[in-house]
Amino acid sequence: MSENDLLVEVKDLKTYFYLYEGIVRAVDGVSLAIHRGKTLGIIGESGCGKSVLAQSLLRIVPSPPGKIVGGQMLLHRGQNGQRDVTDLAQLDPAGEEIRRIRGKEIAMIFQEPMTSFGPLNTIGDQIIETILLHKPGTSKGQARALATEMLGRVGIPRPERHVDAYPHQLSGGMRQRAMIAMALSCQPSLLLADEPTTALDVTIQAQILSLLRQLRQEFGMAIMFITHALGVIAEIADEVVVMYLGRVVEQARIDDLFYDPRHPYTAALLRSIPRVDRRAEGELPAIEGVVPDPYEVPPGCSFSDRCRHFMPGLCDRAVPRLKEVTEQHWVRCYLYGQEVDAGQPEVVHA
Repeated sequence: MSENDLLVEVKDLKTYFYLYEGIVRAVDGVSLAIHRGKTLGIIGESGCGKSVLAQSLLRIVPSPPGKIVGGQMLLHRGQNGQRDVTDLAQLDPAGEEIRRIRGKEIAMIFQEPMTSFGPLNTIGDQIIETILLHKPGTSKGQARALATEMLGRVGIPRPERHVDAYPHQLSGGMRQRAMIAMALSCQPSLLLADEPTTALDVTIQAQILSLLRQLRQEFGMAIMFITHALGVIAEIADEVVVMYLGRVVEQARIDDLFYDPRHPYTAALLRSIPRVDRRAEGELPAIEGVVPDPYEVPPGCSFSDRCRHFMPGLCDRAVPRLKEVTEQHWVRCYLYGQEVDAGQPEVVHA
């Protein structure tokens, strides 16, 4: 992809939580790139740092105890050939600049819509407030018309009626659509979708995924889609990042990841999901062991104590670096001859 398509670069990002029990390295040296008009999927087990990565981009990590301790998050803007780069990691989380960016340039939809909507105001009023905040000069009447239009575009029936509904008066699927309408009301360049379909039944889930694909094409926005469901990511993503215990362990185009997984963790995840073209012969294979205690992450590869390819004296000695094993396919594993990570920032994959 060309440099002009680059929207966000994350370089060696580290977000830690300083708790009484110890330090949790929720995001521990993550590097990735998000391109305009494309969907980047982020997958991994619960607790791997997916949601904290999204919160870091919006600078909404709970502080204390959370803190961005290193790295860069570069937002690329530009019109008419002029490029401007803003490092989100350097902005004051409560400052005016990041408040202008939230909602207008980067928006987020959450797994549970009730965390986004206040219970005391109507859906319409909350969308109108977002529009008035980020579109100066817009009248309240114009904002209401736009809110009603957006509710209709995300598939809510009779939007002129539901614009005056309270969150508890809508079903889970309709609340999710209303949250998408609010996130897209200012046409952001990047939409962060944090497991937006997990709490929905499969029919509504399919409708939401279809809606996001349609709106991505219509608005030309990028999407960072976070989930632990491989089937969902196969439906929507162009490229996938696999995270394990705060680190990226594999990154590839969607077809390469599913048909040629290289990291043992990715391969184990794919083996653990049911497939219609596979005969049912007993139980599905599970990944052995458990995720290590985040307060006491073992040295070396954090997956080593669960890996069938474990090599004593190597995998448990130091963290391997990401290596490009084929075109646009990076893996963090000693099976591919990686050098030991000497603590230097890794190159972002643009």
